[in-house]
Order: sequence, then structure tokens, then C-alpha cells
Amino acid sequence: MTHRIQLAGHRWAWLVTRLAVVLLLATGGLVTNLASPAQPAYAHASLVETSPVDGEVLASPPTEVRLRFNEAVSFNERSIQLLDTNAEKLAIGTPGHVDGKGNTAQVSLPTDLAEGTYVLAWRVTSADSHVVSGALTFSIGHPSATSAPVEQDAHRAVVVVDAVGRALAFLGMALALGGALFVAVLWPAGRTDRPGRRIVWSGFAVLAAGTVVVLLVQGPYAAGTSLAEVFDPDLLGATLSTRLGHALLARLVIVLALGVAFGLAIRHRSRSANNATATTAMATTATATTATATTGTATTATATIGTTTTRTATTATATIGTTTTGTAGATRRIVLPAVATVGAVALPLTWTLTDHAQTGVQTWLAVPATSLHLLAMSLWLGGLITLAACVLIPAGRRETNQAITLAPALPRFSGLAQVCFAVIAVTGVYLSWRQVGTWAALGATDFGRLLLGKLAVVLAVVALAAGARRFVRRRGREPLGLDAAPAAAVRRLRRSVVAEILLGVAVVSITAVLVNTAPARTSYAPPVHTTVPVPAAAAESAAGLRDASIEVQIEPARAGNNVADIYLTGADGSLVAVPEISGRLESPDRDVPALPVAVTAAEPGHYVANSMSIPFPGEWVLRLDIRVSDFDETPVRVQFTAR
Repeated sequence: MTHRIQLAGHRWAWLVTRLAVVLLLATGGLVTNLASPAQPAYAHASLVETSPVDGEVLASPPTEVRLRFNEAVSFNERSIQLLDTNAEKLAIGTPGHVDGKGNTAQVSLPTDLAEGTYVLAWRVTSADSHVVSGALTFSIGHPSATSAPVEQDAHRAVVVVDAVGRALAFLGMALALGGALFVAVLWPAGRTDRPGRRIVWSGFAVLAAGTVVVLLVQGPYAAGTSLAEVFDPDLLGATLSTRLGHALLARLVIVLALGVAFGLAIRHRSRSANNATATTAMATTATATTATATTGTATTATATIGTTTTRTATTATATIGTTTTGTAGATRRIVLPAVATVGAVALPLTWTLTDHAQTGVQTWLAVPATSLHLLAMSLWLGGLITLAACVLIPAGRRETNQAITLAPALPRFSGLAQVCFAVIAVTGVYLSWRQVGTWAALGATDFGRLLLGKLAVVLAVVALAAGARRFVRRRGREPLGLDAAPAAAVRRLRRSVVAEILLGVAVVSITAVLVNTAPARTSYAPPVHTTVPVPAAAAESAAGLRDASIEVQIEPARAGNNVADIYLTGADGSLVAVPEISGRLESPDRDVPALPVAVTAAEPGHYVANSMSIPFPGEWVLRLDIRVSDFDETPVRVQFTAR
């Protein structure tokens, strides 16, 4: 028997050791593969240069098209498409990187393209795992009257399912990590509580399910197809070859390792509880046997046998306990906590090493800050849900008997929540500054508006949490402690905590959308609003232009389609009409041909360029040729920066 117990102890220790090795290898591989990008990244790749440029008119068909981005991008054979004026897709070569440059895509074109305008649509995945898309036009010989419309957005169902999968993964991480910490550490009775264990197991299941959903949907999302192709082997293989695919696989391995560790810990505690019950029963039997021995001589032998048997059983139990403790005690005390700690640290990295955190400025600080932010959120929300389900709700329903005690679980969790809120606040302020950059971007971008909504919900959560903490501190100072609190007060606390949970789930949902939204720092472009004086030569040629000026407003002043409003204002502030204004877009620091800009009169003195296409970010000059008479024309140059 002793040999079997020793063998079981060795097997148990060996299983936990292998589990720790697997988890460490998964974590190390994740950090090694994902924390070393080939070049700097800036969150949501943007197009910085194309050949040919957008809107260019060529004398002959180009042999290829090149797209250069500000960071490394990945794509598949369907990522770049060429469409003619009838929106028909034309056969082109297979896209590839140029000379091993991860930020430059190249595709060969047919040599027999007819005259007219063509649309080249592209859809690539940036270094932060998010998909960006766009299109450019070029003409051969002369522009066509119309160009093919291009659908740039992903299918709505794909976007929704992707957001749901990300939200499920966040919620599952909270239930798994926060619930496990509450059950195993903060709440002594939780070590044998079945509902508490079920919450933790459901967290692992939801986390794994959400991860699988994101893994399957990423292919159609990157390719711009529908949900019908979630099981397309080519798309799935393309996803698995990306940084995001590696991170999702590592996440599944970490979830499996943490689940096994939690199961082993719970199994050991259950066995310990059963052994304690059995030892108590043996002691009771021994006492009863001794008492029986005093009734007569005839029972003395029986008592002796019973006592001997009891002593033997007790000795055997002690031997078994000593053997088991000696074999696996150190493993349980050291390896299991180490596995849990490494897993808790590694799990958030599967987000932060493939998301906004590892792109942009100060990635060395952003990755650990974002990881701490996610970890603190998980420990707080998961622990809060477990506390409410296993402690507060049963206690709030009590009438005369106290079935569930509030101490020490409630005070311990209150202290943990305070630490978590401090971490969330400090890291949240830093991450908000890093992703937003300027106050104006908060209200002018989707990311900023979502962040403001998240902040409002978080402030409501903090207010509810402060009320709960006051309850704990006030009742904790009473002689009878928390359990002396009236049932009505506990029920009010329960309702407050339930509201806190609902708001916490809302925060998780907003976070799931935020991680798939372009950061405000990169998406916000302040509109151009500048005024330049009309040259003296033009003022002498036309009445009303003396001391006149041209006011130009360009929105959104970024790569792509823009609207330019042009106002010709006299010295007295009134609008001055001229026969015609024409425009061209020039790049002062690149060898790019001037691009025509169509300018029309909206009203006397007010002119509009409704579709001024800026090919890529950088410094640009809007040249405006003002015709003041049938023979006189004066150029005006307006410099601006496009984001």
C-alpha cells in the first residue's frame, strides 16, 4: 500500500511538472515570436506611397502596382483586386512582398489593358492584427467618365461575430482568473464549493470558445468575405500563419494548462477534506470502542482488538499522509502556484502582443501596462461575479438562519478590488493618453467616443464599489462583524453588486469594440484651416482683390478623399467672385506627378473641391490658379500636412 501511495505521489508530481514545462514553453514561444517585430509598427497600417499614384493618368499600361505601408502587413492571394469601369474583376498576378520588405506589396498587371480608368482595391492585415482596406484609381490614355464602386467594409455579420468572440474571450478570462483566485484564496469555503468551481470551469470554457470564434472568423474578416467561409482551409491556414494565429493557439494552450492546474488543485483539496472526515470518524470509533471495553471482561478482548485496529489504522493513515506529503507537498506548494502565476501573466500577453499595445509609441511600456490593465480587470470582475453568486446572493436571501457567512470573503475581496481599481486607473490614464494623444481627438474619432463611454461606465462602477467598501468597513468595525448586518442591508448590497457586475460586462463589451477600432492618435487628423493673401499681381488685375485673401478649409486632411472649401474674401470681409478657379495637388518632396483637382463654384466667392484625393500622408501643396480675367491668371500655393 505504501509503495502504491508513493508511486501515485510521484506520478502526480510528474504531471504537474510537465504542466509547468508546457506552460513555460508556450509563454516563452509567444514572447519570442511576437515581441520581436521586424520593424516599427504604428497601429492600423496606413498607405504611405503607391506606384502609380492615386488618380494618375498614364500613357501606357503599368506592368505592376506597388503599395508601401508604414508598417509590415500580411495578405493573401485575394487581398488585391483590379476592376475595370464595369466593376468586372480582371486577372492579375499573385500579390507578394517586394525584396523581403514586409511593408511593401507588389502585384503584376496584364499588359493588354485598354484605355480608361481602373480601380485597384486592397485589403491587408496590419501588425496589430486589424484589417485595413482602401482603393486607388489610375487611368490609361485618358480618364473614364465613371469608375467602378468598391466595397471597403467587411460583412456586417463577420464584424459582429468577431466582436462577440472577443467579448466572450474577455469575459471568460475574467471568470477563469478572478473566479479561481476567489475560490482558491479569498474564500476558504470555496475550496469545496461546487457552484464556485462551476463558475471557474465555465470561465475556461467561455474563454476557449471565444478564442476559437476569433480564430475562425479572422480569415473571412481579413479576406472581406462572408461567414460562409469560416471553415475555408485556405483562409484558416492563412490565419494560423500570422502573429494573431500564433497568439490564439498559444492562448488555447495556456487555457488548457491553467485548467489542468486548477483541476489538480481542487482534486487535492477534495481529497484532503475526505481524509479529514475519515480520520474524524476513526477517532469517534476508537472512543466508542474504549467505552464499550469497560462494560465487562468479555468485551475486553474486543476492546483490545478494536484499539489495536484503530492504532494500526491511525498509524497507516499517518504513514500514508506523511508519504503523500513528502512526495508531492513541495510540488503543491510551489509548482501549482508557479503555474497559476505564469499562466495569469501569460494569458493577457496573447492580447497585448498582437494588439494596439505592441504598436505605436513606447511599446516597451505599453505592453506591460496593458497586460496589467487586463489582469486587474479580470481579477476584479471575475471575483465579483463569483462573490455575488456564491456568497452575497445566498446571504441576501437568508431569513433567520445565516447559511453563508460574509467573512472573511467580503473584506478580502474588498481589499483586492481596491488594488485592482488603482491599477486600472493608473494604467488606464497612461493608455488613454497613448492611444488618443490630443483632447480634440476624443470627440472627433470613434475611438475617442468609445473611450468616453467606457470612462462614464467605469466611473459608475467606482461609485458603486465605493458604497460597497463603506458597507464593509462600517459593518466590520461592529463587535459581531459583517454577519450581524441586517438582511435588508445585505440585500441592498447584493443589488448594488449585481448592478456593478452588469456595468462591468458593459465595460468588457466596449473594450472588445475598442480593440478593433483604429486608435484616435492615428485616425484623428485636425482639419486644415489656413488663409493666404492674394498676390499683388492679381489684385492689380481685378477690382475688389486689393488686400484680398484666400481662406482654405480641408477635411479630414488625411490620405483618401477630402473636401476642400475655398473662400475668396475681400478687404472688407465680403466674398469676391472670379471667373474661375482650378486646382492641382503637388508633392514638394517626392517625385509624384501633379494631380488635377476639380473645383466648382458653390456660390459667388465660394468654391468647393468635393473629391480631392490625397494619395498618401505627408506634406502637400494645393495649387490654386485664379483666373481674374480672360487673359490673367495668378497661382496661389497652400501648403498643408495630410495624416
